[in-house]
Amino acid sequence: MAGVLIHEWLSRHGGSENVFEVLSAMYPDAERFCLWNDSDGRFEGVGETALARTPLRGRKALALPFMPAAWRHLPASDADWVLTSSHVFAHHARLAGPARHAPKLVYAHTPARYVWTPELDGRGAGPLARAASLALRPLDRRRAQEPVAIAANSAFVAQRVADAWEREATVIHPPVDVDSFAREPDDGAEEELVRAGVPAEFLLGVSRFVPYKRLDRVIDAGAATGLPVVLAGSGPDEGRLRARAAAAAVPVHFVSVPSPPVLRALYRAAAALVFPAIEDFGIMPVEAMAAGTPVVASAVGGTAETVVDGVTGALVTEWSAGELVEAVSRAAAADAAACVARAREFDTDTFVAAMHDWVSAHTEGDADVHPGVGGARA
Repeated sequence: MAGVLIHEWLSRHGGSENVFEVLSAMYPDAERFCLWNDSDGRFEGVGETALARTPLRGRKALALPFMPAAWRHLPASDADWVLTSSHVFAHHARLAGPARHAPKLVYAHTPARYVWTPELDGRGAGPLARAASLALRPLDRRRAQEPVAIAANSAFVAQRVADAWEREATVIHPPVDVDSFAREPDDGAEEELVRAGVPAEFLLGVSRFVPYKRLDRVIDAGAATGLPVVLAGSGPDEGRLRARAAAAAVPVHFVSVPSPPVLRALYRAAAALVFPAIEDFGIMPVEAMAAGTPVVASAVGGTAETVVDGVTGALVTEWSAGELVEAVSRAAAADAAACVARAREFDTDTFVAAMHDWVSAHTEGDADVHPGVGGARA
């Protein structure tokens, strides 16, 4: 039986977009909706809310107070089930027509961090954001009572669902394309690293350049261990990071917006991925392990559920110089095969099987998975 898939806004890249891509392949007959679709052609045929036709399109912070209302005015549908991929307010979604009474399920990447945990994301720490969050919390908790079931992308998020929404959640870790990162990198990508001056041995930091990703701690790890650092990505925090790099005791190289082949080559060449952010799940540490590379990560958050301390890397609590030296040494002793084996526990097939069982259990088996899952629907 046909259903509806719902996501927040759609971008070209992102971990939640990866989940939506796999869900779209699982349920190719489902209608799909989002706030606005700025995926540059990655996702086609996805309906948009009224916010997409306003000057608020793409302006997430300004649009935030209007998102709950936008989600309550989706068009009529006769779908038999609704599955939302939510990290802000997509779980508020309500369709008109018969689908209004269809069972709604929520895959929660997190309750809105801006609203519930601004201490983990500075974008929600300003006075206006805090005032808006106080007003939005009661409504958000009330809307979270509508789903017949909630799945969380980690135990860390399941606890946040319990605290914020007062609901229980099944843990289903998101999909990672393990095979893509486990294969040998392209020769051309390795040559590109050489041309860019990337050193033979280095610590790697990869993410968007925003403050809460704490990439400055990757530089700290390099300084503590004497290893050069490579930071890969882009974002508004780049200027601050470059200033910090210029004053660092070790060389710091920047690789702007690496292509997938270059990213695979960076993972494979790094002595370790240093991942300081407190993440809801953290896909990049799993990608690095899939490449056989150990990970130094925060002992708080989703990375503590994927990185096995002393086996596939090291978990860090204080991020002091002494702890970083010990953590990098412990990670360097990790076995590449153990890293790959751990990563395979989070591959796409595992996610598809778990999601299929969970959705079917709450839709009387109506939501049958497509047998040929493996890529995005055009």
